[in-house]
Amino acid sequence: MLIASTTHADVRVIDGDTFEMDGQVYRIEGIDAPEFGQRCNGFSGAWLCGDAATEALRLDLQSGPIDCITHGTDGYGRRIATCTTPNGDLGANLVARGLAWAFIKYSDSYVPQERRAKTKGIGIWQAQTEPAWEFRERRWASASQQAPYGCPIKGNISQNGRIYHTPWSPWYSRTRINLAKGERWFCSEAEALAAGWRAPRG
Repeated sequence: MLIASTTHADVRVIDGDTFEMDGQVYRIEGIDAPEFGQRCNGFSGAWLCGDAATEALRLDLQSGPIDCITHGTDGYGRRIATCTTPNGDLGANLVARGLAWAFIKYSDSYVPQERRAKTKGIGIWQAQTEPAWEFRERRWASASQQAPYGCPIKGNISQNGRIYHTPWSPWYSRTRINLAKGERWFCSEAEALAAGWRAPRG
């Protein structure tokens, strides 16, 4: 178990359940938030649930010192962690607000918060909507059919550096790969990270 803490502003949000702190990427344990750019069904139509989750995490991270307990790393080298700020437990806050699912495939830490949010019908529980893991799977399957060798991740080079875009990224359809510039396709996020590309920030 690794404990990390920071009191300065070197923190960048990637999406609703992932952020970078002091050059290290943290994935919040026990939750799965809508992907940045993902839309969910609501009382008055579709809404940008992924953007809402990303902004909620950003505000929590800005509330003061961040303390994280790391439980391990995933296949992408991200630290799987439980993190708190003066606003409380980041994962619990997002699930309680209806801005993330309890990721019971890996942890039941936030099942009580999910039950309460579902009962209230708030956030992602306003109407039946596609969970983040199904959203990713569907986008991946569709893009894989069209990508070279079935490798759908786009490795783009821009003034912001080497950035990879997954099929569920809001920038995916606008990104064109120019092999002559050194841009390329990847078969997995792990492969893109190992080659020196990074995920876009929300």
